[in-house]
Formats: sequence, C-alpha cells, structure tokens
Amino acid sequence: MQTPTPKSEPNSESASEAERRIRRLTLHLNPVADVAAKQLEMARCGRGKLSVDTSSLSSYMRGKQRDIQEKVFAYFNANPHLQTPVEISKDDHRILCMKQLMGLVREAGIRPLHYVVDDPAKYFALLEAVGSVDMSLGIKMGVQYSLWGGSVLNLGTKKHKDKYFDGIDNLDYAGCFAMTELHHGSNVQGLQTVATFDPITDEFIIDTPNDGAIKWWIGNAAMHGKFATVFARLKLPTYDTKGVSDMGVHAFIVPIRDMKTHQPLPGIEIHDCGHKVGLNGVDNGALRFCSVRIPRDNLLNRFGDVSRDGKYTSGLPTVNKRFAATLGELVGGRVGLAYSSVSVLKVAATIAIRYSLLRQQFGPPNQPEVSILDYQSQQHKLMPMLASTYAFHFATTNLVEKYSQMKKTHDDELVADVHALSAGLKAYVTSYTAKSLSICREACGGHGYAAVNRFGILRNDHDIFQTFEGDNTVLLQQVAADLLKQYKGKFKGGTFAVTWNYLRESMNTYLSQPNPVTARWEGEDHLRDPKFQLDAFRYRTSRLLQSVAVRLRKHSKSLGDFGAWNRCLNHLLTLAESHIESVILAKFIEAVQSCPDSSSQAALKLVCDLYALDRIWNDIGTYRNVDYVAPNKAKAIHKLTEYLSFQVRNIARELVDAFDLPDHVTRAPIAMQSEAYSQYTRYVGF
Repeated sequence: MQTPTPKSEPNSESASEAERRIRRLTLHLNPVADVAAKQLEMARCGRGKLSVDTSSLSSYMRGKQRDIQEKVFAYFNANPHLQTPVEISKDDHRILCMKQLMGLVREAGIRPLHYVVDDPAKYFALLEAVGSVDMSLGIKMGVQYSLWGGSVLNLGTKKHKDKYFDGIDNLDYAGCFAMTELHHGSNVQGLQTVATFDPITDEFIIDTPNDGAIKWWIGNAAMHGKFATVFARLKLPTYDTKGVSDMGVHAFIVPIRDMKTHQPLPGIEIHDCGHKVGLNGVDNGALRFCSVRIPRDNLLNRFGDVSRDGKYTSGLPTVNKRFAATLGELVGGRVGLAYSSVSVLKVAATIAIRYSLLRQQFGPPNQPEVSILDYQSQQHKLMPMLASTYAFHFATTNLVEKYSQMKKTHDDELVADVHALSAGLKAYVTSYTAKSLSICREACGGHGYAAVNRFGILRNDHDIFQTFEGDNTVLLQQVAADLLKQYKGKFKGGTFAVTWNYLRESMNTYLSQPNPVTARWEGEDHLRDPKFQLDAFRYRTSRLLQSVAVRLRKHSKSLGDFGAWNRCLNHLLTLAESHIESVILAKFIEAVQSCPDSSSQAALKLVCDLYALDRIWNDIGTYRNVDYVAPNKAKAIHKLTEYLSFQVRNIARELVDAFDLPDHVTRAPIAMQSEAYSQYTRYVGF
C-alpha cells in the first residue's frame, strides 16, 4: 500500500526565500535604490585606484625612438610659422606642406631615406611624429620616401640606388608612385599603361592607351614631383606573327618635369585631381603618357631585366611570382599606415579624454557638478577605445620590429608573415580609428564640432587610410585566404607560419565541445586570466575558420570558386577580423608581462583586461550560440567590463599623459593641460 505524500508545510526556509524574492523584485522596481547601490559600488572601486608612474609608462611605450620624435616636436615648436593653421586654402596648404618637409630635411637635418634603409623602426617613429603635427605632411613624407624612394631601393638595383639615393633623400628629386589608374586600383594586375621596348633606340616607350589607364590620385604629381615610378605592362617584340609578348606589370622610372623649368616634359600631360575630403596638403594629380621614351636602364630590374637585344631574364619563373615579389617589397607602406593610424587614435583619445575630465555637467542635488567622464555612458564610449589604443600600439610596434627583422634577414617565412600581418593590422586598425574619430567628436559635444579642436580635420584626413595601400575589405580577404591556405596545409602535413602558430593547437583543442564546467565559471580571477581571454579569442577564430572552410567546399560545387567565395564573403571578413584581434591580444599580453615597472605593469594589465573582455562582450552572441559561455558567465563578463571601464577612468589622465603628446602637438584648446577654457576664449577673440 502506497503511503500518501504529506502536504508541505510553510517553514522558515520557504519564508526567507519569499522575502528574498520580494527584495529582488523591489530592487528591480525601485530605480533609486538601484542607483544608490551602483554609487556605493563605484565608491568602493574608487578606493582601489592604481598609482601610475607616468614617466615610466611613457618610457616603456615610446622606447628607444623617443629622441627622433622629440626632435620633430621641438623643430615645429621653434618654428610656429610652419604649423598648419585651421583655415588654409588647398594651394597654400600644399606650399606649406612642402616647406614643412624641406625644413625637416634641410634645416633640422633629418634624412628619412637613410632610416628607411638602415633603421626602419626609427623611420616609422619619425612618420608617427610628423603625422601628429599634420597628417598631410606625414603622407607627403611617405610618398617621397616610402613609395617613390622605397620603390627605387626595393625594386631597382645598385645602379638605381647610386644614381637616385642622394637626390631623393635631400628632396632634389621629388617623386611620385604612379600605380593607381582611373579604372584600376586594387586590381594591380589589371593595369593598362604599357611600356613597349624599342630595340632600335634601346628605349622603353610609355603609353596611356585609353582614358581608363590615366594614372590617378598620384601624390606629389600635381605640383612638386619631378620623377615617377610608373607601373606598366612590359611588352617585348617577338619578331613573329604575335608581334609582342606581355611580360606583366613592371616598374619604370619616368622623369615627368624639367629639372630647371619644372614644366611637364614632352608627351606628359599632368592635371590636378582637385580638392579632396582631407589631406589637401598633398598634391594629388593625374598623369597621361603619349609615346614617352625612357632609357632601358630606367626599368627597375631587381626581379626582371631586358637585355640590349630585347631578351627577358628573371630569377622568378612566372608572371605571378614576379608580381608577388614586386608587391611584397612594397609592404612597408601598409606597415607605416597601421602604425600612423594608431598615432591619430592617440591624438584623438587624448583630446577627448582630457576634455571629458575638464568638462563638468550636472550632479547630485545641492552638490558640485561632476566631470562628464564620471558618467558611465561616457566611460563606455571612451575607455574601451583607450584600451584599444594601447593594444594597437603594442601590436603595431611588434609589426614594425618584424618588418625591420625581415629587411635584414629576408627570411621567406618572415616575409610571408609580415605580408599577411601588415594587411590585417592596416585594415583592422584604420577601420577602428575611423569609427573612433566620430565617437570622440560626439563625446565632446558642441565644442568637439569646432575645427580648432581638430576632430573634423583628423577624421577627414584619416578617412582615406581605409582605402590607399590596399582597400580594407580587399586586405581582410587576403588574411582570410592565407588562413584557409594554412588550414588546408595542416591536413597535408604542413607547418603553420609564425603568426598562425596557435591554430596548430586550436584545430584539436578549441574545436572540441566546450567544457560545461568552465563555461559557467564567473569568478573575477578566472575572467581576468590571460589564458581564458586568449583561449576565447582563438576559439572563436578556429570555429569561424572551420565553418567557412566547410561552407566554401559546399558552395564551390554549384557556384564555382569565385561564386562560393562571394557567397561566404562576410563570413570570411569576420574570420580575418577575429584572427587579427587574437594577434593583437596576444601581443598586448606579452607587453604586459614584459613591462619592468610594477606600477606600469599593473596599469597595463587593467587596460588589457578591459580590451579583452570588452571584445568578448561585443561578440557574446557567438560564444552563447555554441555554449562556450553560459548565461551566468555572460552576465559576469558584462558586469566586469563596466567595472574595469570605471577603474580605467580613474587612471585615464595618466594613461593619456603617457602618450607624451605636448599641447603644441595636440593643438586643441579644449585639451590644453592648463587654462583650457581661457585659451579657447582667447582663440575666438575675447
């Protein structure tokens, strides 16, 4: 006979449970109590503010290249007539920009081309400092030394270096990099300009066959350039019915203006591309060639040469290999843009955060107004951005170190690594900076809209960073393609390139089912553990890589390779971004662990944790969809991210001061470190 189950009697335990639920419901319905609780939590956080040695942190950040940057800053501080005014016409800006560059080279004694050859890290530090003064000046310097000078040095041979080095370095030979055409930018193999060899005169004949082949957006062309490295299809006579043989795209030195009169040479038509959204100190022009003859020696012949009788020789067997080698030598431009973009982000973050600390609005009843950076919404806008700025600094510094090592060793594995990493970082960092510039402007309200406070100028000047030296969407596809190549190679017994090493383990460990126990861990020590953070980033990348490989294989059967790639394109871009975020975090963690000063290390650890957890929270849906993070853990990540943002806010002044950007470089009245409002009112005439 079954014994009936007695009814549950109310007891003290169930009563306390009911009381607990009522209290929780009350908190949800009573916002005042909730605000008070948050204010109490903030007050507790404030007692734990870190002490930061700004000078030690700055020394660690800026390293051994500090001297060249100080030299640039000191030169412009001593020459206020060379500082770019807020209101300046296109033509005046171009003239000033050339004067600025001439001053650095001929008065300050800075010789950038020597750094390009002997110390690339110093050259990129120089570009960062120059770009902080005026982005147009940074780009003009890059055109002269990275592109025009770099193409002569990297694509030419000893005879070209001997003939052109000094003139390029001292600006006697101002030059251009004429690759882009009206109809072709990213697709360099589709360029239409032709260089036909004439064996009778031992010359190349440069021609623009149609309007689509006009060289377009060529920096230095409209006003100052005397020479151009022209990328054109090399055509050689075959002495048969075929007539000519197309050997692919090669680079040629073409004089475009008379050295004495500065007038365009015969057969060369030069026009101004006109006023641009930004960077109007750079004289972009368009070039058309009509039967322009140049000596055979003007072929930059490192990867392919033409003899006196028209025979072609190369150590590389195919057009594609020669093309890849040529573009591979031009990767320094992407390295420079990624590095320079971080410097723009530093300037913008410094202005926005200093102003947010200064500006006071509202506050508790009958109490002083509070700094707008005390508001959680302002912290949400600016503190993850500040953390990202630090993360990008260390990632791009590492990229510069790799590039410098590559130029010394010419190691094939390192060359491939730098090529992919520079593409990814250039795309990711410049896109992030472009978005952040608008956020900074908005965060500073009406005063952020004043041109003198620089956000509009910075935003307009930087915007094109997302396009030149490789469109960001195209570059991310290169990263994705390289990841897929590595993935495919693994299953054929191959090894991973340096940057992709983590994938060797991830294909086995990270793709297994998530651990249901660790998926629920929510303790602060666990969430701030670098291993958890890096594992989460790499898990996401590995999942994306495996899933897109499966999709591509499936769709290629019905759509072909091109159609399948286009069908999966957004997936591929997300994969590339995820991989670059993993690389950035890994380099940030290394930088934290290598920091010798304990106070700086503690500050960097805090900033690194915010960077990592903010990224995880921003893509929390991905982690939840595969049960990598349980609901309680997701909530804990969100809560901790807000807490870390508040903690970073407490040392925000010290963190931006560590960028060591003096007032005469930031040049925004609202960001002045003393009497900001007074300087602002004086600027408008009071």
